[in-house]
Amino acid sequence: MFSELKDTIRSSILPLVKWIPLSPNSLTIIGLLISIWAAVVFATGNMIAGALLILFSGFFDMIDGAVARAKNRMSVFGAVLDSVCDRYADAIVFAGIIYGSVTGTIVQPSLFSVPMWFWVIFAVIGSYMVSYVRSRAESAGVSSMNIGIAERPERMIILVLGSLSGYLVESIVLIVILTHITMVQRLLYAKKELS
Repeated sequence: MFSELKDTIRSSILPLVKWIPLSPNSLTIIGLLISIWAAVVFATGNMIAGALLILFSGFFDMIDGAVARAKNRMSVFGAVLDSVCDRYADAIVFAGIIYGSVTGTIVQPSLFSVPMWFWVIFAVIGSYMVSYVRSRAESAGVSSMNIGIAERPERMIILVLGSLSGYLVESIVLIVILTHITMVQRLLYAKKELS
């Protein structure tokens, strides 16, 4: 859903990012480091700062590709690095939330009598399965798997909104539901394309 918006923003800022002195891969690493910082902040229970850091990290995730295009420095390795850093960033932020919920620095009510850390684990599983199905289907010959209702930008926006509003556990449960729906959407699309 937001991938098209992200691509539109990237295209519109191409002329503006040529002056950035850093390489696209450096920007990708900076975005990852900010996500690690967000995880530490979440672990201390500071939801608002954690949410703002996720947004800041997302800015770097958006401009790394724009810089690569503007400077004609796109590479296969850069795409792999970006994908790996995105997966690591997702996992580390969720790990910070798990740590905060287990130690009590993040105080959220149990939803359906299930502790928050349990929901977070399933959010991680769902997030990884969305990416895995895409990767596996594309390697099997499906041309494009940018489909589904909960790609990475949508998941991060839901997490940010939940953190800012005080409904973190509800936002994580929503991520669990939407990621698993997205995984099924992608599997069905892959089946159709590969048949």
